[in-house]
Amino acid sequence: MKSPLRKQLYWYLTVAGRIPSALKRTIFKLLGKDPEAVVVSFLSGEEPLASAMAEEVRRLEPERRHFTVAFEPGSAWQIYRRLRRQFRPYRIGLAPVLFTADKRFRPLRLAAFLLAPTKILAYNARLERHHLRLRTAVASWLFFRGVPLDRIFLRPWWLFPWKRDRSSESTSAQVLEGRPFTRGRRRVAVLSPYFPYPLSHGGAVRIFHLLREISREFDLLLFAFTEDGQAVEPEPVLEFCSKVVLVPKQRYREPRWSSLLPPEVCEYRSETMRRLWRSLCREYEVAARQIEYTHLAGYGGEILVEHDVTFDLHRQVLDRERSIGAWWNWWRWRRFETRMLRAFQRVIVMSDKDAELLGTSKIRVIPNGVDLSRFEPVTEPPGRKLLFVGSFRHFPNVIAYRFFTEEVWPLLRDRYPDLTLTVVAGPDPILYWRAAADSPEPPPDERIRLLGFVRDVRPLYAEANLVIVPTLVSAGTNLKVLEAMAMERAVVSTPSGCAGLGLTHKESVWVAETPKEFAEGIEALIENPALRRRIARAARRIAEERYDWERLGALQREVLREVTGAHLNIRPAVEQDVEDLDRIQKGSPEAVLWEPHGYLNYDCRVAEQGGRVVGFAVCRRVTDDESEVLSLVVDPAMRRRGIGKRLMLELLEDGGRSWFLEVRESNVGARKLYESLGFVEIARRPNYYQDNGETAVVMRRHSC
Repeated sequence: MKSPLRKQLYWYLTVAGRIPSALKRTIFKLLGKDPEAVVVSFLSGEEPLASAMAEEVRRLEPERRHFTVAFEPGSAWQIYRRLRRQFRPYRIGLAPVLFTADKRFRPLRLAAFLLAPTKILAYNARLERHHLRLRTAVASWLFFRGVPLDRIFLRPWWLFPWKRDRSSESTSAQVLEGRPFTRGRRRVAVLSPYFPYPLSHGGAVRIFHLLREISREFDLLLFAFTEDGQAVEPEPVLEFCSKVVLVPKQRYREPRWSSLLPPEVCEYRSETMRRLWRSLCREYEVAARQIEYTHLAGYGGEILVEHDVTFDLHRQVLDRERSIGAWWNWWRWRRFETRMLRAFQRVIVMSDKDAELLGTSKIRVIPNGVDLSRFEPVTEPPGRKLLFVGSFRHFPNVIAYRFFTEEVWPLLRDRYPDLTLTVVAGPDPILYWRAAADSPEPPPDERIRLLGFVRDVRPLYAEANLVIVPTLVSAGTNLKVLEAMAMERAVVSTPSGCAGLGLTHKESVWVAETPKEFAEGIEALIENPALRRRIARAARRIAEERYDWERLGALQREVLREVTGAHLNIRPAVEQDVEDLDRIQKGSPEAVLWEPHGYLNYDCRVAEQGGRVVGFAVCRRVTDDESEVLSLVVDPAMRRRGIGKRLMLELLEDGGRSWFLEVRESNVGARKLYESLGFVEIARRPNYYQDNGETAVVMRRHSC
């Protein structure tokens, strides 16, 4: 035990630090201590992290003498007694301690507190550091809870109105001009939390392709948020959008727990965006406003696209974690989301499961899709290569990666020495990893290749033998599964990873729930190439039948027609339509004038809008396998609104046949329409049309 005098001297030397160095050395010699403070690093975690912590401490304190304390068996008290004897000659100036979720190191951490209670420099699994002080007890508790260091000292504005670190938003905005507005077309505005290009994650892929499909019938105004450092490549989007409005996302500086609204909703609040959303939609007489993602629902509109039912996503997290924070997130999202759903005329969801969960008549199901012409099957190479595509920006993908690498991979790694894994983790994967995980980066493995943003993932699918989707928490439908299906690669997935896609276990996908089942599924398909190919081919057929973007785009346009009042009814022509058929063809000088009653002898379809016939198409069956389009005419006042294409699609739905038609050489618009539907020029007939001797272009289409 120290005497009262020795205790007082020790306090002055270690706390006050105001004694001259010569006297300081003399007094510490009397006390039996080294006068220079040392650093003792407690390696209370897995070796890579602990070594990284110790190395950083050496860089921070290069002039100090350093010691490290590794894991030792025993109780905290036993470890403390050994350490006390070991470090009796030294004065501990700093004690870095690694705090992770690993319970094996708890005795060593407690021993560090007993040895140097006022010198603890705490490190978390992300290698962020924080000095533990009694005066910052709340901050220390938040640090232990895993709150990022950047947000530990945030305080809610309603509790600390004098705080300086406040949220701030930019008042700047950028308006880009795209293709010109088309006279007579209805206009649609779409609001997105990000610019949907490049196609770096599933949400961007969906928005980009459906915007392109919408533009076939409507003029588009796209409103999108941008983030600091984000690369925006507007050209591909400006090809089919008339205007693009870009507004920087605000710098949000409130604790995530502190608002009744979900924090994601608060992060995207912007008075600049709200003002532009209202004023430009009014200025350009927008007929329908579509909101992408629930957290933007407060901006208001007619159509809400639920990329996932967010409160269901948080319910799954709550089922796994059972914590107050998880419950608070779920409760806030359920309250907000159910209220917002009532404010929209139509709500688009990704799957029948989501539609059933929300249970309202305004729901429309438009699943995710895939570009079948881009993602085409290629021959599978020899090998044992796994592929996982999942941007870490979406936190369920971090959970999925950890599930596979921590629980499934160990069951496979030693058994298959040539088995490798490639992971496409999206842009800034380490940044998003640190926000969702408890380590600075994924543990390294020479057989796991971790990639960031990949502009074209097709070569990765081409080189893979098997695609894995180890998703534990999910909502909606997964685009990565659809891409694998289109590329004809077999998929091993959890039930949530392939939910809503209509796939069947061991027929078009391999479904596994537990780590053992997941490993067994990979083993079964890796060792059985024939089964792997059969499953892959079945999945490709399903993708062709259900998930082509053109098919899904037609569903999206149908929803917009319902909302804008532009609903188009296609039906067979009847006797009462003859007068309208005559009126429309007489107003179209490029059309071939038939006796209107004659159309009723063939397959004649009329397009009706608001009770008025606005166009018609006529075809006839030539043989069992071939049909001819005789006429396609749209009221001149209603052209360039997609009516002609809708009529043609109705005719072409009778698949399994070849089609041909003749069109005037000068009718460039009609020829472009036919080309977009798969018709190609095969011949020309000079002097075909009797009224002016114009050449006819003969076009043919083979149905798949």
